[in-house]
Amino acid sequence: MNNQTINWQLSQAPAELHSLLKTLGEEYPIVEGETSGIDTEFIKSVIKGTAKVIITKGQAVITYNRVENAARALGSLLAGIETDEQASFKTLGIMLDCSRNAVMKVEHLKKWLRRLALMGYNMAMLYTEDTYQLPGEPYFGYLRGPYTMEEMKEVDACATSLGIEMIACIQTLGHLEQIMQWAPFDAVRDTSSVLLVDKPQTYTLIDKMLAFWSEALNSRRIHIGMDETHDLGRGKFMDKYGYERGFEIFNRHLAKVNELCAKYNYPNPMIWSDMYFRMSNTTSNYYDEASTIPADVKEKIPANIELVYWDYYHKDAEFYSEWIKRHRDLGFKPSMGSGVWTWGRLWYDHRQTKATVDPCIEACRKEKVDELFFTLWGDDGAYCEFDSSLAGLAYCAELSYNTVADDKLIAARFAAVCHADYLACLKAGNMESQTVIDDKQPVSAPAMLWDDPLYAIVERSYGEQSNKIIANIKAEWTALKTELEALADNGCGNLEHAIIILNTLLAKISYRQQLMAAYSARDNDALDQIAVELTEQMIERVEILHYSLRQQWMSRNKPFGFEIIQARLDTLIGRYQEVAVRIKELLDGEIDSIPELDVEIAPQGYSYQHCHNKIGMPPISRF
Repeated sequence: MNNQTINWQLSQAPAELHSLLKTLGEEYPIVEGETSGIDTEFIKSVIKGTAKVIITKGQAVITYNRVENAARALGSLLAGIETDEQASFKTLGIMLDCSRNAVMKVEHLKKWLRRLALMGYNMAMLYTEDTYQLPGEPYFGYLRGPYTMEEMKEVDACATSLGIEMIACIQTLGHLEQIMQWAPFDAVRDTSSVLLVDKPQTYTLIDKMLAFWSEALNSRRIHIGMDETHDLGRGKFMDKYGYERGFEIFNRHLAKVNELCAKYNYPNPMIWSDMYFRMSNTTSNYYDEASTIPADVKEKIPANIELVYWDYYHKDAEFYSEWIKRHRDLGFKPSMGSGVWTWGRLWYDHRQTKATVDPCIEACRKEKVDELFFTLWGDDGAYCEFDSSLAGLAYCAELSYNTVADDKLIAARFAAVCHADYLACLKAGNMESQTVIDDKQPVSAPAMLWDDPLYAIVERSYGEQSNKIIANIKAEWTALKTELEALADNGCGNLEHAIIILNTLLAKISYRQQLMAAYSARDNDALDQIAVELTEQMIERVEILHYSLRQQWMSRNKPFGFEIIQARLDTLIGRYQEVAVRIKELLDGEIDSIPELDVEIAPQGYSYQHCHNKIGMPPISRF
């Protein structure tokens, strides 16, 4: 993984590349002046998206169209790869969730930006619902690790030097439950997460939001959110004004926020498009093919607004094409938000990402979509090892610059850019099983991790197929752990963390199996051993995982938010201690059974998805 040194001359390299080369040189062997490395010449091309590398003995020629294409070519050259690529999209970006507990440190963000540049990305958004310090609003982002103005300016300066546009990605209607819980925001609360439309104080608050980002970032583009406001107008708004059709409330609010955006020179604010589709069908489903948006609603959507079509789920290109056309039928050219799967995952899930990204990119090419970005959400607490998702971003970039993704080429670039083993990173993500048994969905690794040892909700949710499914996932995880252990020393970053996760999951399954076998047989000796030795070993496993999770969290994120992960792990430890207490009570004759273990199967329709908050996990809201 030792990159070859790239030489460049200040007098010969185009001026637009100087800051890129100097910033990359802070980490990579890209050196101004003559050294023993490879001399590099840069040639500007008029062909859009060109990123070409030709290597001869001791020399290289990079032909590029824009700064991000030159950066992509430099990533190839670092890996010693000759390429002739062409970007399919004018904008290729990411959106990193910084609102689900994890707020990435500035230095780590800058590290990500350098990697994104070398992959060929030219846009980045940080999804910040309340995680930025709003002047005059001390409870905005309180105890959540919010970004300061100075921090955002530092990030923006780094991004700009790399040819990456930083765009604010905020919320100006819904998804604001973290601030709504505080008394100072009572006046602007419609429901527990949605702002009160038409209230003057609401627009004073939004004005402050826009003022912050207008000063923090140079870009004159902004994403103002407004998605998933399912209870819009159903709280204080209805108490005060009565019922009003959601479309009217939404469009009226959008028009007012649009005016504020113009005040701060944001000519084309972006919004997520889902509410227009959700409110136009009886199921409130974004992807309901029966959706018909009324003509009077279309007419009132501000013409300068940019609609963002988000879709992380569909696996056929035809569906994406159809929904892109539906956005165009509204009179708008949509941007596309796909997904690199990090949410509800302990490690980046490549199989799910590939299954949804491939058809999405295919459709975007076919429909000539200009802008594509990939979201990295942190739903459920952001416990994913987010650095593992760089493998997904490398894959998405490869597919955006080429019609097919060559794993060998990606692996070479990934080694040079991320200093890690691409294929090992992908393999670790296989802890998310794809095996479906008797139409039952695969076992989720986080679900199994957070599952209560007494209630065993995940296990019981499979009913009569439980033993078969649990045995299958145990075999999968055992085989995967063996494979990863053989790769532990080959430079895959936090691969050891993935092994620790698997050790914990396997220990949980084994513990539960031994517990049920001993309890069913009323084997007192075995029960006593479980209460003492096995419980102690299980708690030790959880504590090792706790240390590993803390280590990777603190190295990447601000400390705020990790208490949620700690609370969940401490709850898990407490429940294992409770198992030992219950067994002791049984052995001492204080009770004649353990009712929690006597429940046989889940009621019909009872599943992990329906009982998420029952699985020993403190909620995400922290106050």
